[in-house]
Amino acid sequence: MKPEEPEQVFETPPATSEGRVTEPAPTTYDDRLNHILEAATDLIARSGYEKASMRAVARAAGVSLAGLYHYFDSKEKMLFLIQFRTFSSLVSSLREKLHGVSDPAEQLRVMIRTHVAHFAANMAALKVCSHELDSLSGASYEETRRIRHEYYDLARGIVDRIFEAHALDGSLDRHVVTMSIFGMLNWLYRWYNPQRGRSTNGVANQLAAQILHGVLGAAGTEKARQGAWTGPPGEARSGERAARLGD
Repeated sequence: MKPEEPEQVFETPPATSEGRVTEPAPTTYDDRLNHILEAATDLIARSGYEKASMRAVARAAGVSLAGLYHYFDSKEKMLFLIQFRTFSSLVSSLREKLHGVSDPAEQLRVMIRTHVAHFAANMAALKVCSHELDSLSGASYEETRRIRHEYYDLARGIVDRIFEAHALDGSLDRHVVTMSIFGMLNWLYRWYNPQRGRSTNGVANQLAAQILHGVLGAAGTEKARQGAWTGPPGEARSGERAARLGD
């Protein structure tokens, strides 16, 4: 029997520019633009923004340097479009998927599934968006920051509704909870490879369960410690058990 391949704790997903199946050359303006942005995203993710020169992007995209400048007059404009399009797509997709979902816990699951699925298909974009905001300046920085904050507001609203639905007190800081969710999601590119067998839905559902268990469990533990649990008896006993385990 062939021994099971050991799983890497931290791995760098293989560069998509290597071993790529030859595809027909893009023909329309939008197709060529998307092709250049895909190549630029891969290159910046591998080499970093500072080292990814316009000449290197042109070479990776298979276009002339003059042809590249026909689409982008600067490398920063390219980075801006990569980040802005990524977050605009996430915000639009999440709003659509949240429509008609009333349960806050399910809203959280939807949000995390949307995020994981989006970036599982493009880990390079996740790495670029996680690391290169401060490489932007001026209006590009402000506009990208605005759309990122819009995404934060959607997630923070879900967290607020979870707190309100479960009558959670102020023992947990809602901003810290929200940023912890993003911290966990933005680290995916360091360890998650969708080709290794874990489905995006499976990973997303476990992450959501861990967050809900942590938030609701921590609140229940604190109430049990204070002797102020007001929920159903079964939940109170769970809180008391958690409190004893935490001592």
